[in-house]
Parts: sequence; structure tokens; C-alpha cells
Amino acid sequence: MSYLNIDDTDQKLIAAATEVIEKNYLEFRHTVGAAVLCSSGEIYTGVNIESCGYGPCAEPIAIGRAISDGERKIVAIVAVSGQSEPHAIMPPCGNCRQLLYDYAPDCWVIIVHNSKIVKIKARNLIPDAYGNFK
Repeated sequence: MSYLNIDDTDQKLIAAATEVIEKNYLEFRHTVGAAVLCSSGEIYTGVNIESCGYGPCAEPIAIGRAISDGERKIVAIVAVSGQSEPHAIMPPCGNCRQLLYDYAPDCWVIIVHNSKIVKIKARNLIPDAYGNFK
């Protein structure tokens, strides 16, 4: 897989995800913040929503905000844990990986690999994804 080093724009995205979870952290309810960078240059944020059955992750909330505002091209995404500082960067879960594959397979996903913050294309996080019938 091809990992790239992050840049200043990626650092701003991490800061936005950190800010949203710091403002909204609530144990057992909102524990992860996400930020999405779109081709317009706008950043959209979201937090996960927990319930007794199922609650969506922070990534689909942020993606949904972007789409609701008319964005169609996601450039990059990151999620961070709100449990303690420094806020750990979290990889997307399997459901979020499929969502990214469906909506933004070429967006950069900021993750930690071998103890280093890097970015990788969403399509590379879910090989042989459902819907990859080409």
C-alpha cells in the first residue's frame, strides 16, 4: 500500500476534528470527532451518535453534512478520539471504509501506520470492496 506523509492542510483537518470532539465530548454518547475536507476548501465536522441500538460513526455524520451543503468531492477525512489528550487519530471502521469506498474512493484518509501519522487513499483501505465489480 502507498502511504504519504501528511502536510499542513492535513494538520488543519486534524485540528478541526479535535476541536469538534473537544466541544462535544460526552462519555458514552459522543466520543469521536471527524473532519472532512472537500474540493471547495470547506471543512465539515461531525461527532458520533451513540444509542442503545446503533449509532452512526463520526465520519458519516461529517460526510452527510458536506453532502447536505452541496459538496460532491471529498478530498480528505480524519477521525480522532475524544477520550484524552492528545486525541488519538482513529482508523475508520469497516462500515466507514465501505462508505468512503462508495462516496469518495480517491479521498485521502489520515491514519496512524507504524506509529507515524500518514494518509492513504480510501480505496486502499478495503481491498476487494463490495461493489468493486470492475
